[in-house]
Amino acid sequence: MFRRSAILLLQEFMPTDYDWHIGILNQRPIYACKYHMARGHWQTYNHEARSHRSGKSETVGVQFVPREIIRIATRAARLVGDGSFGVDIKVSGERAVIIEINDNPSIDAGVEDAYLGDELYRIVMSDFVRRLDHLRR
Repeated sequence: MFRRSAILLLQEFMPTDYDWHIGILNQRPIYACKYHMARGHWQTYNHEARSHRSGKSETVGVQFVPREIIRIATRAARLVGDGSFGVDIKVSGERAVIIEINDNPSIDAGVEDAYLGDELYRIVMSDFVRRLDHLRR
């Protein structure tokens, strides 16, 4: 593996029914989804399946997510910056583990916006406007 890259990142296999995906913008959580594993697969998306390629998603209000999950996601994103991040967290028993921090995560219509609807886009656009106004000053 080191012939292809100077960096090797290993991650413990941690089977769970779903991953939390917490959207963070400007260091605050704006949406929360549970991404369930694809049927009969260990990931949320099965690239090799002919049908049922992805697991279902369940979007909930941030206020309904366990506080520890929000705290972990917010702290992790804060270490990277104040932009837009998707923090993926697995929970097994009492253990919560950050799987990855995605910069510039996608917001898919009908998934991440399922709870807030158009309000999610207003939040994102308001932050864009705030940042542009700050640059102009």
